[in-house]
Amino acid sequence: MFTIRLLALLMSASVVAGCAVGPDYRKPDIILADQFIGQTQLENRSAVSNATLAAWWDGFGDPQLSRFVLLALEQNLDMAQTSARIAQARSGLGSAEAALLPSGNASLQATKNRQSLETPIGQLLDAVPGYDRNGSLYEANLNAGWELDVFGGLRRGQEAALAEYQAARAGGIATRLAVAAQTADLYISLRGLQARLGIARKQLETQQQLLSKVTMLYSKGLAPRFQVQQAEGAVAQVKSGIPMLEAGIDASMNALDVMLGVPPGTYRAELAEAGPVPVAPQISSIGSPADLLRRRPDLIVAERRLAAANAKIGMAVSEYYPKLALSVLIGSATAISGGNLFSSGANQAAGVLGLRWRLFDFGRINAQIELAKGQEAEALAAYRQAALRAAEDVENAISFLVKREEQTSALLQGEESLSQARNSTLAAYQKGVVSLIEVLHADENLLRTSDAKAQAQTEAARSAVATFKALGGGWDESDAVANVPNNISMANTH
Repeated sequence: MFTIRLLALLMSASVVAGCAVGPDYRKPDIILADQFIGQTQLENRSAVSNATLAAWWDGFGDPQLSRFVLLALEQNLDMAQTSARIAQARSGLGSAEAALLPSGNASLQATKNRQSLETPIGQLLDAVPGYDRNGSLYEANLNAGWELDVFGGLRRGQEAALAEYQAARAGGIATRLAVAAQTADLYISLRGLQARLGIARKQLETQQQLLSKVTMLYSKGLAPRFQVQQAEGAVAQVKSGIPMLEAGIDASMNALDVMLGVPPGTYRAELAEAGPVPVAPQISSIGSPADLLRRRPDLIVAERRLAAANAKIGMAVSEYYPKLALSVLIGSATAISGGNLFSSGANQAAGVLGLRWRLFDFGRINAQIELAKGQEAEALAAYRQAALRAAEDVENAISFLVKREEQTSALLQGEESLSQARNSTLAAYQKGVVSLIEVLHADENLLRTSDAKAQAQTEAARSAVATFKALGGGWDESDAVANVPNNISMANTH
């Protein structure tokens, strides 16, 4: 009677226990500014289109860019690896949840044996009158076992596994964002290189036309030989930059194919025709630094790993306490015949309450607890640092975007002025007012400014991509995959 009451008490304690050993997790306070330093400048930008954070690639107004981003999200092999890691984490959570439940198995066996008469046991049994050296055994059993989680060690394990699974889910979203951003960055870089190649080829054509004119004048004795040589040198200088631009285009196409999960060259024909450099859109809602903790998946990963590390302290502390397990066997066994296996006389049952206590192993337990606490402290520092790094990423991306657009605007004005100056210089040269060297100098300035403008346009678009990535754009926050901090301390640093 006492044993039954004890079992009932232990089972009730395991089921309804309101707390578990070890510290309960509390989301840490993160001190961040009220707004980003460059937020006002970013919001005051003028842009031809608007972009939401969830699908920011559509804001560039380039259907081909959007198509490649979506293809990468479907086909990229990093995404496939991430899906496999999430599945692994989910299986770990399943194992931790299963540890809280009873386990059971069924067994059925039939045994035939023949005893040797040449062994000491066989010789002894053979001396017994009527001994039959042939025997049979039939047995069918149901076994059940349950570790009673009285002190919450298994529940802490479940907490840790859940947090790790949530971290894996958030890590999958972080990979998604990285793939989308890298695909867009490669596409924009490719368009920028194609624009620069077009400028170089146009300038080469202009220089070759000038060389033809100077050569014609030289053949008529109207121009000296050194002017032909100057024009030839200018042609060679422009021509020398073209192969490296073409090599950069090849490399960008190959990298984009790999990002899409296909062999290099697959989309080369589709990308061969140069397109305009995408223009950075206006960001519809940048939010505050505190929003990063709820939106950036890498910060969710860091916070969930902190939660897992906290739960593992409880797992280590639970080793101080005894482990109780209940085992039950119900079955039937007979050595007469299989037909008697389920008769009342063949029934058998057993119940075992086991106890395991690392009573003389507290030194190792202390070391395990200190290790878990150290890992939790490391995870906390990593989370706080990740939050600061995230804010730094946003500030840098905003600054680069705004300044690159200012640079682009200045270079556009400079290109227009230098183009007019070049035309005027060429007209003056044809009238014999200025020398050829001034025309070549005007061409060089125009080429350098046009190339710089194309680079600035490209970098402005790339900076926009970096800004969207830094803000955690690229996924729908309503599809939350992990608990995220909501007790954020705000501090005005301005």
